[in-house]
Amino acid sequence: MPSSASATSAVVSGFSRTFETWNRKSHYYLGLYLLFFLWLFLLTGLMLNHGRWFAIANQRVETKYERAIDVPTEAADVDRARDLMRQLKLTGELDLPTSQQPGRFEFNLGRPKDANQVRVDLAQKRALVDHFDNGGWAVFRIFHTFSGSRYNAPGGRDWILTTIWVVAMDALAAGLIVMVLGSYYMWYRLKKRHTLGFAMLAAGFASCAMFFASFLR
Repeated sequence: MPSSASATSAVVSGFSRTFETWNRKSHYYLGLYLLFFLWLFLLTGLMLNHGRWFAIANQRVETKYERAIDVPTEAADVDRARDLMRQLKLTGELDLPTSQQPGRFEFNLGRPKDANQVRVDLAQKRALVDHFDNGGWAVFRIFHTFSGSRYNAPGGRDWILTTIWVVAMDALAAGLIVMVLGSYYMWYRLKKRHTLGFAMLAAGFASCAMFFASFLR
């Protein structure tokens, strides 16, 4: 009869083989799925770091127009803004000021494609819309920073596409964590010597710590 130690060793060995198989598969398929998201962030990151090279990404067209509106009857500002958005046929992430002036109502809307500043004269029942239309390169660059979160309402999002985009970015972050941890495992298991690997880990940690400490000064 096999000893208990041999049985335990066989179970551990079987688990290790299964884990390594699934670890390799996760690298294959997560890498394929995340490929285009990574390219997106690589290219838009270059555009943000080197604005002079991509001056075309800063171009936007401004237009202004007025529309007659029905004065919203809702009590909450967010509901009043959504009523006006429906009347003006506007969509995007809603950004409300902390206070409104008497007789006026103002709000901003933003999305990668365009942005709108809406100023409503409640007495005249007129809305002045300042519309900014982003070019294709500008839309591409904005993907890098667009999250729909505002400083006065962190995490609050009004546009369904923003929520979907944020979930996709969370999935990207989780997928990269899985791939990186799996890479550490494969490096340690497959390499007989780990000196160079530990040196690279230490160099990466030191570089990150240096930037972090410098930016906190």
